[in-house]
Amino acid sequence: MPKYYEDKEEDGRACGGVREDLRQCLLESPCVLQENKSPKQCLREGHCRSLQMTFFACKRSTVSVRSPFSSASGL
Repeated sequence: MPKYYEDKEEDGRACGGVREDLRQCLLESPCVLQENKSPKQCLREGHCRSLQMTFFACKRSTVSVRSPFSSASGL
Protein backbone atom coordinates (compact mmCIF):
# COMPACT_ATOMS: atom_id res chain seq x y z
CA MET A 1 0.00 0.00 0.00
CA PRO A 2 1.47 3.40 -0.94
CA LYS A 3 2.51 5.46 2.04
CA TYR A 4 3.64 8.63 0.35
CA TYR A 5 0.86 10.71 1.89
CA GLU A 6 1.54 9.56 5.44
CA ASP A 7 4.20 11.16 7.65
CA LYS A 8 6.75 11.72 4.90
CA GLU A 9 9.26 14.50 4.74
CA GLU A 10 9.15 16.45 1.52
CA ASP A 11 12.38 15.76 -0.36
CA GLY A 12 11.73 18.38 -3.03
CA ARG A 13 12.31 16.03 -5.96
CA ALA A 14 9.64 15.24 -8.49
CA CYS A 15 7.69 12.11 -7.53
CA GLY A 16 9.66 11.80 -4.28
CA GLY A 17 6.88 9.99 -2.44
CA VAL A 18 6.44 7.34 -5.10
CA ARG A 19 10.23 6.98 -5.32
CA GLU A 20 10.39 6.32 -1.56
CA ASP A 21 7.54 3.79 -1.74
CA LEU A 22 9.28 1.96 -4.58
CA ARG A 23 12.51 1.93 -2.59
CA GLN A 24 10.76 0.54 0.51
CA CYS A 25 8.90 -2.06 -1.53
CA LEU A 26 12.15 -3.33 -2.98
CA LEU A 27 14.00 -3.33 0.34
CA GLU A 28 11.18 -5.27 2.01
CA SER A 29 10.69 -7.75 -0.83
CA PRO A 30 11.59 -11.44 -0.38
CA CYS A 31 13.95 -11.06 -3.30
CA VAL A 32 16.19 -8.74 -1.26
CA LEU A 33 15.56 -10.14 2.21
CA GLN A 34 15.65 -13.88 1.52
CA GLU A 35 17.58 -14.22 -1.73
CA ASN A 36 20.12 -11.48 -0.87
CA LYS A 37 19.89 -9.89 -4.31
CA SER A 38 20.35 -6.19 -4.93
CA PRO A 39 17.23 -4.00 -5.19
CA LYS A 40 18.24 -3.15 -8.76
CA GLN A 41 18.38 -6.83 -9.70
CA CYS A 42 15.00 -7.47 -8.05
CA LEU A 43 13.49 -4.56 -9.96
CA ARG A 44 14.74 -6.08 -13.22
CA GLU A 45 13.13 -9.39 -12.25
CA GLY A 46 9.73 -7.75 -11.93
CA HIS A 47 9.30 -7.14 -8.22
CA CYS A 48 7.23 -4.06 -7.23
CA ARG A 49 6.19 -3.65 -10.87
CA SER A 50 3.08 -1.57 -10.12
CA LEU A 51 5.07 1.01 -8.16
CA GLN A 52 7.71 1.06 -10.87
CA MET A 53 5.03 1.84 -13.47
CA THR A 54 3.52 4.52 -11.22
CA PHE A 55 6.94 6.11 -10.74
CA PHE A 56 7.60 6.01 -14.48
CA ALA A 57 4.22 7.63 -15.21
CA CYS A 58 4.84 10.30 -12.59
CA LYS A 59 8.29 11.14 -13.95
CA ARG A 60 6.96 11.17 -17.50
CA SER A 61 4.19 13.59 -16.54
CA THR A 62 6.73 16.08 -15.20
CA VAL A 63 8.48 16.40 -18.56
CA SER A 64 7.10 19.14 -20.77
CA VAL A 65 7.06 18.14 -24.41
CA ARG A 66 7.56 21.67 -25.71
CA SER A 67 9.92 23.26 -23.22
CA PRO A 68 13.36 22.50 -24.70
CA PHE A 69 12.27 22.94 -28.33
CA SER A 70 9.56 25.61 -28.12
CA SER A 71 11.42 28.47 -29.77
CA ALA A 72 12.36 27.78 -33.35
CA SER A 73 13.28 31.42 -33.91
CA GLY A 74 16.95 30.76 -33.15
CA LEU A 75 17.33 28.48 -36.15
